[in-house]
Amino acid sequence: MSDAGNMRARYRRITRFAARYLVQAWWYELFLPRLGLSRISAHGRAARLQRIAQRFHVLAVDLGGLMIKVGQFMSSRLDVLPPEITKELEGLQDEVPPVPFPAIQAMAEAELGVPLERAYSFVDPTPLAAASLGQAHRARLSDADAAQTGLTDIVVKIQRPGIDEVVDVDLRALRRVAGWLSRVRLVADRVDMPALVEEFAATSMEEIDYLHEAASAERFGELFRDDARVGVPEVVWERTTRRVLTLQDVTAIKINDVEGLRAAGIDPSEVATEFAAVMFDQLFADGFFHADPHPGNIFVTPRVGPEARPWTLTFIDFGMMGEVPDGLRRGLRRILIAAASRNGKGMVDGMRDVGVLLPSADTAELERAMTKLFARFGGMGFAELQEVDPREFRDFAIEFGDVVRSLPFQLPENFLLIVRAMSLTSGMCSSLDPAFNIWDAVEPYANRLIREESGNVVQGFARQAVSTASVAARLPQRLDELATRIEDGRLVAQVPRIERRLDRVERMVRRVVSAILFAALLIGGIVLRADEAILGTVLMAASVLPLLHALFAGWASGRGPA
Repeated sequence: MSDAGNMRARYRRITRFAARYLVQAWWYELFLPRLGLSRISAHGRAARLQRIAQRFHVLAVDLGGLMIKVGQFMSSRLDVLPPEITKELEGLQDEVPPVPFPAIQAMAEAELGVPLERAYSFVDPTPLAAASLGQAHRARLSDADAAQTGLTDIVVKIQRPGIDEVVDVDLRALRRVAGWLSRVRLVADRVDMPALVEEFAATSMEEIDYLHEAASAERFGELFRDDARVGVPEVVWERTTRRVLTLQDVTAIKINDVEGLRAAGIDPSEVATEFAAVMFDQLFADGFFHADPHPGNIFVTPRVGPEARPWTLTFIDFGMMGEVPDGLRRGLRRILIAAASRNGKGMVDGMRDVGVLLPSADTAELERAMTKLFARFGGMGFAELQEVDPREFRDFAIEFGDVVRSLPFQLPENFLLIVRAMSLTSGMCSSLDPAFNIWDAVEPYANRLIREESGNVVQGFARQAVSTASVAARLPQRLDELATRIEDGRLVAQVPRIERRLDRVERMVRRVVSAILFAALLIGGIVLRADEAILGTVLMAASVLPLLHALFAGWASGRGPA
């Protein structure tokens, strides 16, 4: 099959997968509950959702490209997606075979404009790492470049051939699916799917532009230039293009290699505490953060000599970076302070200030759930949570998840990356130290923020007092105006003339219900036949009855008075 044919087949495979399971979700989660069949809808829901996630996992690994990135983002959406899906996808990594070295060599030579043996004195044909967008090879600079840069051992990151076309097809398919979802009110009321896909597209296009990644690496290095906790590889600009990135080789102990850390005399629990502090600084102080801090992108580098620090956290892979605008950063600080003080209402207010919750959202249930969450689990570390009765934890998680998913959420710019970064940070720290308590890291940081913003709090109280006084001053006049309108008979309520239309509506309802039931049974049967042939066939046969009823009701109503 030609490349164009392969791309068409890829597009169809993604959209067909989405269409099939969107119809299935509509059938079970929307249509059956409207008929009063919620119990049937709930039966087997966990297994059904897990099966969908498993099949998406297989699809993502098979297709590669952006599909793996989509799965990774979905695994961090605990606020929107049920745990059966996020749990199944949380281990999704770039499980793709490497591109044969001759193809990689041809790509690199076309980009650099010189034979590979002239650009580098040595390139290892076996990749150090292979991902869905590119792969990395160990190499050494030529003598001339080594003398100029002061570096010898480097890592060359080379894009997979044809990845531009793959990304373009994947984004077109995702935009199509987002368009479908935007027509579903349940989804559209909570999240702007087309805008979310565009944010994901912008991040993806930056990730395949190695010049952008190189600039991000330098910017990140500048932020931590005087911080002995953090190390960043140098960029070899002379051997860097949009599709080839050459960096200093900083390979060391992977941050999640607990045995390796202990063998080097490094306490994993100290690494967890330091890593959390560094990520907090990026998010709440600098506003420019590493959005993909998984174990393969962070090393712990032992230091020798008279330096004060025995080790450094070394970050690599700056393709996925996030920025936190000043306004959003201030809102996140308020959320952090509320979390540290176990203030459920303050947490919800902070979420509203950040823009995660729409202004129209009724947050009474969320405030109650947050207060209950802090009262029962606030301050607990990962190890303590493991000792909680699983049934209690599961029941609360279901209740809390239902409350969160019922509210109208929207995602501010870059918020998805913030959620991803914090989720990976928490998971990393817990794997380094099962007794790690995120509250121990949050509280000192929040206390510092409280001290920094104490002056702003006083000013805020003053502004609120002035606003309250202003409202109170206007209140008597507004009440007087309302009383006058009532006395004059000018306060009226306009009611539609329902009586004359009632008969017509009743006739229309019968036809509409029958038509919807016919379509639902027919589509549901088609969808289910692939997995449950008998049930699918029965549903398709049963669809004939509401079809006949719709036709008969239409004929009968046509004979009656209009």
